[in-house]
Amino acid sequence: MGLTMIKRLWVIALLALVPAMGYAADEMKGDKYEGIEIEVNINTASSDELATLLLGVGATKAKQIVAYREVHGEFKDADELQQVKGIGQATVDKNRARIRL
Repeated sequence: MGLTMIKRLWVIALLALVPAMGYAADEMKGDKYEGIEIEVNINTASSDELATLLLGVGATKAKQIVAYREVHGEFKDADELQQVKGIGQATVDKNRARIRL
């Protein structure tokens, strides 16, 4: 087997792996808890729990949720989260199934 043939086999092997690598990258981009039923009580959860379990909510927004809750009392419904700076309807909607009161 010549050097050219070996190179061709390597290229074929690498090309065969590209779709699998792309699929794995797509899976990593998704919610790491996808497929697991997640519930978080927005009236009792810590900022760390909120940041971990709510989609699109990082540490800063989670701290703002806790601060809002401390000033205004418990949330009466999920849509009230929109009163927290940086949290809009889209964030509430994508977390609606996770949110408990």
